Amino acid sequence: MAVESRWMPCQLKIELNICSCDYDGIILVSGSAPGFDEPEPFKTVLYSAAQIDSALGIIGAVLSINLPAKRLIYSPTGPLNMDYHDVRSFGEAATRGIIRALKAGVRCPLLALLPDVRFENVELVTLLGALEGLYVPLEVREICPERCYKACQLAVWSPICSKKLQGIVKLASALESGRYVARDIGGADPERMAPPRVEEYLAELFCGSNVTMQVISDQDTLLQEYPLFACVNRAASVIPRHAGRIIFLTYEPQNPACVLETVMLVGKGVTYDTGGTDIKCQGAMYGMSRDKCGAAACAGFMQVVNLLQPPTVKVVAALCVLRNSVGENSYVADEIITAKSGVRVRVGNTDAEGRMAMADALCHIKEMALCSVNPHIFTVATLTGHAHLSAGTGYSIVMDNAVARLVSNAEKLQASGETIGDPFEISRIRREDFRFHEGRSEGDDVLQAVNKSSLRTERGHQGPSAFLIMASGLDKNGTQSQKPLKYCHLDIAGNAGDIPTQPTGSPILALAKRFLLDKIMQSWSNKRNTKKFLQDYLLFPIILNGSYFLMLSHVFSRILNLYFIPANDP
Repeated sequence: MAVESRWMPCQLKIELNICSCDYDGIILVSGSAPGFDEPEPFKTVLYSAAQIDSALGIIGAVLSINLPAKRLIYSPTGPLNMDYHDVRSFGEAATRGIIRALKAGVRCPLLALLPDVRFENVELVTLLGALEGLYVPLEVREICPERCYKACQLAVWSPICSKKLQGIVKLASALESGRYVARDIGGADPERMAPPRVEEYLAELFCGSNVTMQVISDQDTLLQEYPLFACVNRAASVIPRHAGRIIFLTYEPQNPACVLETVMLVGKGVTYDTGGTDIKCQGAMYGMSRDKCGAAACAGFMQVVNLLQPPTVKVVAALCVLRNSVGENSYVADEIITAKSGVRVRVGNTDAEGRMAMADALCHIKEMALCSVNPHIFTVATLTGHAHLSAGTGYSIVMDNAVARLVSNAEKLQASGETIGDPFEISRIRREDFRFHEGRSEGDDVLQAVNKSSLRTERGHQGPSAFLIMASGLDKNGTQSQKPLKYCHLDIAGNAGDIPTQPTGSPILALAKRFLLDKIMQSWSNKRNTKKFLQDYLLFPIILNGSYFLMLSHVFSRILNLYFIPANDP
């Protein structure tokens, strides 16, 4: 697996020699007291510095070290309370370390990656944190090509075993490439990532890849097959550069018979949210270009899938990309729209556009799920301010339908996110959420929203998930139905990243950990074991039987390397 440099903040390289002359600064992230258990020569340098600086273990420092790199950028996590701290402390320290190194003039950094038995995935999260600090926004790269990269490369040295380090670097490359894509799409301004340009970006990204792409942009088709989406898109549809589209991305393993589960994502991609005719006022429109971070994360997750190529997981993503504009062609409250599912939806608030944009695509995904292997359906959206207020900055919220709750989908995703620094809180969808969205007038089945913001509505982030279930027809696939379907709604409003910070790419890491990483590592392990078995029991006895068989063994060895373990596998 090789990641093109244009889809990464820089190239990653493993360095075996800490005394190499190729670097001008070493970044060390540690969760222990300075000089306590770091390997030499770091331990001596940090112990001496700690004698004259009592704040060293809290704020770090740039220190001189007797190595060719000359500079040691020490970035500590600070004291860790093991009752409440988690692995994010290491990623955050790595980001701070990279930023400090760049300010010190380092251009060829070497990251010293230390293990820490207190947390799972410390090395991976630390490396991802360092890569996060090297991201350059898309607009900056396009306006100033000379500023495309903050560092020429990022080298990684570690005392851990080489096979484990190779695996960590390979996983980090794939995960960061996915987050890079999510940051590009989610963080770009409303014109640079208007719907047609999102399509252009993804077409270039997945050209010739393992991911197929289908785009529905014809306005008549959208009106007929995705009427709720078309309703929101109506004002923008008359401006070609703002016209919405639904983008389907599909990855299928080379052998479809090996598929054990199907991950199905629907992402909210509102490139700018004016609120529509229920317009956002008093400055509330600022930052609404980030309302596309749900679809951006889905696209980024597909890039991770594209690079890792899981052999037993099929993945489908529907990106609902549109702009909630306001104008003479806007949709308005009181309209009744018949959804793709056949449900009649009364509009209550045009600023509740995200649920409208996703409901028809969710219905389509639901229909696909009925004939898929072990499907898991997700909606991913920066949907409500209520979710941000409830969970706080840095946390997403996951909500299971009854079928998903039977298998603890939310708990599994939360546990996965906890181990990789992408945290979730869990909320329950209750009977009141469905009652709230029942139709209240003769002729309408479902009420889209009330004329208040989610922040001023009881259960303001749970209700929209009930609406999505009702409007898509998923309520017909509950626990008592003939074909129950697992569905989770992810409200990432609290963890998407608000201006002026960069988008986080959440929930890419949690989803990857939940559905991909363990299977990928197992696949790599199986390939290595199969190769070793064939070498031990078939190849070497042949070599002993003469030159003819020796030649045959070389051919066989080439086949092993080609089909059982690629050269860059750990």
